[in-house]
Amino acid sequence: MTTPADDLFPHLEDPEPRRVGPGQTHATGILPAHAIQSLIREKEIWGSPEIEQAQIQPASLDLRLGTTAYRLRASFLPGPHRGVMECVEELTLHKIDLTEGAVLETGCVYLVPLVEALALSERTSAAANPKSSTGRLDVFTRVITDFCAEFDQVEAGYKGHLYLEISPRTFPILVRPGSRLSQIRFRRGTPTHSDAELKRLHEQVKLVEGEADIDGGLALTVNLKTDREDGLVGYRAKRHTDVIDVDRPDAYEVLDFWEPLYIRDSKGLVLDPDEFYILASREAVHVPPTHAAEMVPYNPLVGEFRVHYAGFFDPGFGAREAGGVGSRAVLEVRSHDVPFILEHRQIIGRLVYERLTDRPGKLYGGDIGSNYQRQGLKLSKHFKAR
Repeated sequence: MTTPADDLFPHLEDPEPRRVGPGQTHATGILPAHAIQSLIREKEIWGSPEIEQAQIQPASLDLRLGTTAYRLRASFLPGPHRGVMECVEELTLHKIDLTEGAVLETGCVYLVPLVEALALSERTSAAANPKSSTGRLDVFTRVITDFCAEFDQVEAGYKGHLYLEISPRTFPILVRPGSRLSQIRFRRGTPTHSDAELKRLHEQVKLVEGEADIDGGLALTVNLKTDREDGLVGYRAKRHTDVIDVDRPDAYEVLDFWEPLYIRDSKGLVLDPDEFYILASREAVHVPPTHAAEMVPYNPLVGEFRVHYAGFFDPGFGAREAGGVGSRAVLEVRSHDVPFILEHRQIIGRLVYERLTDRPGKLYGGDIGSNYQRQGLKLSKHFKAR
């Protein structure tokens, strides 16, 4: 049985609401890195081993795998009356020790308790996403909490452990304690973000070059034309490949895992059912230092495909202030039950921008050695540059 969450964290009570601190510009919004560090000092976020500075991104925190994985019969949500480990006891097929590293196979569902735990105040909530490199490997991950009814959402005031559901879809992966597949961001209050605000932001900082299509977020379209001599516009994942060690960057040959895709004569790209593709947006995106952005699910009525597992863009992504000149959004695309033709400039997703409570001290990009600043069409960091 799972111990009640309040009994796990007797040392921390919900503090009285504090005023907006020095240097802050908004009482509500996404928390930047220095505010995340404050949560760590105040034990609203904690872990053993202790959280490392390298985990803290401009407006998010990388989450680490613990020492044990459970292979499950099926994915699940615990619901409002059960803890996660109660469900794991019923669904576990096999318990796996990750201490020396272990392979997670494709087509299987695993649950790993994370190192980090939370004891949030009643005014702070959180949301999670796969890291960019995780999504580009077609590894499906979702954070679960005790007593939750939604994936990747942490209610304000949550006190308890975090768990990560992992399901490799294309490549088997090698993981170990401390591997970072997911990230979490923290939100103070319930800030609003409307199309009107987004249009004003675009007028101020030019989120994309030229006219912006803003309707339920900033529209992104797929790029199926290229200035490259070889005509490369994307990649399709190969099946039955070698294992990918998630902690080894720049280690694998592209052609051992990916089939390059070329477009000729302005024809569209046919997405084959249940195949995984890496494509790029036509737009070069700017995320100003005052905001973060998230790719939101696009209307399923306009296409039989899913795009973008990893949907979080840190402040400074593509921004001039962080050494960027606009960065393409890499699109992780999977068709559904039938073949579907993508055309150049077809809308494939929308970005919703949300302000931060304060500008972070460091931005996505050269300040922190980010892998995907100034990117065009780019595979995950695990593959050697072509």
